[in-house]
Amino acid sequence: MKQNIIIIGSGFSSLAAACYLAKDGNTVMVLEKNKTVGGRARQLIKDGFVFDIGPTWYWMPDVFERFFSDFGTHPSDFYQLKKLNPAYSVYFDKDDYITIEDTLEKICDTFEAEEKGSSLKLKKFIANAQDNYEVAIKDLVYRPGVSAFELMTPVTIKKINQFFSTIKKDVRKEFKNERLAMILEFPVLFLGAKPDNTPSFYSFMNYADFGIGTFHPKGGMYQVILAMEKLAKSLGVKIKTECSVDKINVIDGKATGIICNGENLTCDIVLSGADYHHSETLLDLPYRQYSESYWEKKVFAPSSLLFYVGFDKKLKNVNHHTLFFDVDFEAHAKDIYDCPQWPDDPLFYASFPSITDSKSAPEGNEAGIFLIPLAPGLEDNAAIREKYFDKIINRFEHLTSQKVRNNIIFRESFCVNDFVEDYNSYKGNAYGMANTLMQTAFLRPKLKSKKVENLYFTGQLTVPGPGVPPSLISGKLVAELIKKYHNN
Repeated sequence: MKQNIIIIGSGFSSLAAACYLAKDGNTVMVLEKNKTVGGRARQLIKDGFVFDIGPTWYWMPDVFERFFSDFGTHPSDFYQLKKLNPAYSVYFDKDDYITIEDTLEKICDTFEAEEKGSSLKLKKFIANAQDNYEVAIKDLVYRPGVSAFELMTPVTIKKINQFFSTIKKDVRKEFKNERLAMILEFPVLFLGAKPDNTPSFYSFMNYADFGIGTFHPKGGMYQVILAMEKLAKSLGVKIKTECSVDKINVIDGKATGIICNGENLTCDIVLSGADYHHSETLLDLPYRQYSESYWEKKVFAPSSLLFYVGFDKKLKNVNHHTLFFDVDFEAHAKDIYDCPQWPDDPLFYASFPSITDSKSAPEGNEAGIFLIPLAPGLEDNAAIREKYFDKIINRFEHLTSQKVRNNIIFRESFCVNDFVEDYNSYKGNAYGMANTLMQTAFLRPKLKSKKVENLYFTGQLTVPGPGVPPSLISGKLVAELIKKYHNN
């Protein structure tokens, strides 16, 4: 029987779910509280500059291809993709950086130049990472997190030891060079946890990085959202913006609809792609699966302080993606995960999309996005933001040997308070819940409510986890669960 389904939120997971559910013949309506679709993947356009407010990295292109192929289409039907070369660079000191290029062969040469003998170790490490990638992305992450038995396959049983060691142990065992070790530990930051708290199996992120590479959709990551919106509408999905959901209605233990902008909307199934914690606050207390103490005990991925900056000149000594690891990583990580506080000397990341994409900035200008990862729930005000912009721009000028402060046309910022206000994000987290050992697969919050019939969830706080590709997968998983229980 076909269902009338309301989806809360319009991020990657919600739009993915909407497409699959509509393809199955259901009537689907997506409600977005903000003025534009995309959830955390929105866009800032100002004075001829175009910025992705949210995700800026396009990794795992095969996941995007798999999504669009499920509807007889291809990403190239909607947007143009360019592989970046170099993929990114990492600064360690003034005029001292390592550049990661676009093939494993070139990266091996870079490692070997940095540390003799490291190229052979890297090839072995990436071969294992590729094997993990084949298992994870082609099979394991496409399971709904219902039971521990999902993880028990002949292949995964052979890899069981990789769930009880960590990325940091594996990397540091083979690579003594601190700079190379930091580069290899960097990709798991996308999973929201420290390398010493991330199971070895997640080395598949290193294959995504070195083996597959980094891409850029022309026009920015928001083009992916626009593609998914177009696909959803072609399948009959209705999308409404500026629709803030105030409550999920439950009668006799069944979700019957929502209250949106004060209006009652009825449906057969409610699916929330909004922040999971916030979604449960839309329910009366007896219908919530997880207590406040449950959420308090979980390891959340970081929040972020972001700056979107327009420069009136082209910048030098930077690439499209540039990381600044010139300070103590462990000290910054401690400030995020162990003793939450604003870091004295933060690592930061910068993206300059106009290096690759001329439409990101007026001719002769540069668009810059700067990101500092932070602990969720920190105090956030204008004075703090100003202080940290000064910190990173001073270091940026020093490390890249150029003056840029007087070339700033404008800057906008986005931080903890904005994540809460715009996305109802728990403590202002930016990336959902971290993928630690005890927060993997079936140990994450469930796609299907245990207390309310006809109520489902999707997104970064449930399976498979944080990031854009996992969000696409999450939408597919929840749509399959709904089909299993309702479309027979």
